[in-house]
Amino acid sequence: MNIIGNILWLLLGGLIIFMMYLLGSVILIITIIGIPFGIQTLKLSVLALWPFGKEINDTSRSSGCLYILMNILWLFVAGLEIAVLHCVFGILLAITIIGIPFAKQHFKLALLALMPFGKTIN
Repeated sequence: MNIIGNILWLLLGGLIIFMMYLLGSVILIITIIGIPFGIQTLKLSVLALWPFGKEINDTSRSSGCLYILMNILWLFVAGLEIAVLHCVFGILLAITIIGIPFAKQHFKLALLALMPFGKTIN
């Protein structure tokens, strides 16, 4: 079922979201300061490409001060905009019965977009 969901996700807009994340990653990696954010955005882009069957977990190192600082910076740089975009898509998809599984994936991605540092994707 995950394969069918991922293929439908790709056809119904997942490829566009992946390309947006990828473009943002390249722009961030070009700058020296943005490299950690760009790497994290690359991880988000892979998850945005195939979201069904993936889980998001906290890492054991996520209690440090650096992760809190990076998440706060991320929130102001791009996290809030990406999370709002995922929420808008999620609400639009939740209106239809067929779109509910895709809306759940958008809400999962929105939570990750708010605070991606200190998380692992399994």
